[in-house]
Amino acid sequence: MLDDLVARAAALAGARPGGERAILGIAGCPAAGKSTLAELLVGGLAAAGVAAALVPMDGFHLADVALERLGRRARKGAIDTFDGDGYLALLRRLRTDRRRTVWAPGFARDLEQPIAGAIGVDPDARIVVTEGNYLLADATPWPDVRAELTETWFVELDEPTRRERLIARHVHFGKLPDEAASWVSTVDDPNAALVAATRGRADLLVDMTLLEASPSRHQG
Repeated sequence: MLDDLVARAAALAGARPGGERAILGIAGCPAAGKSTLAELLVGGLAAAGVAAALVPMDGFHLADVALERLGRRARKGAIDTFDGDGYLALLRRLRTDRRRTVWAPGFARDLEQPIAGAIGVDPDARIVVTEGNYLLADATPWPDVRAELTETWFVELDEPTRRERLIARHVHFGKLPDEAASWVSTVDDPNAALVAATRGRADLLVDMTLLEASPSRHQG
């Protein structure tokens, strides 16, 4: 299964006009496996001789100081706690600018903060894989984000496993178990409902349960 996905991504990289990069978007609910799939794809593409870069949407989280000023700190991760317009501007540059390295922000999970200039996309990169919750959302500016993506795939995972992993992630990065469960119920679950409603707009649905069970998933 992974080999087929890598081959599909490689075909996107080879089909762009005028030297533009392909941009593959990976959407899905929190903890559904977006970053896992994106990392596997970039590794598989590299093994196939296709230069690729990974640029997650998480680098466009608003910093806590901004969220405090806006009164949104308690909803961190909601769609209006990201700089969607900044993300859109970066995607447009990534698609067209292959003259020099393009620098993108990353996200430090141990700090829960964006880090400017953390990811360099070199001129030889033929495809950028980007992942995030809201790539298929209909609020401004996300339809314009979707228009910059060559394809958008939606990853799915059975709901009990997804929520269990999400709670475990929050605990790993500092929340007490009860705090993590409460945050998932009050903040993450509404976000996940919004994201799940966008799945029908995807070009491809990817079942992460099947991918994790695939023999090729464990190679290399």
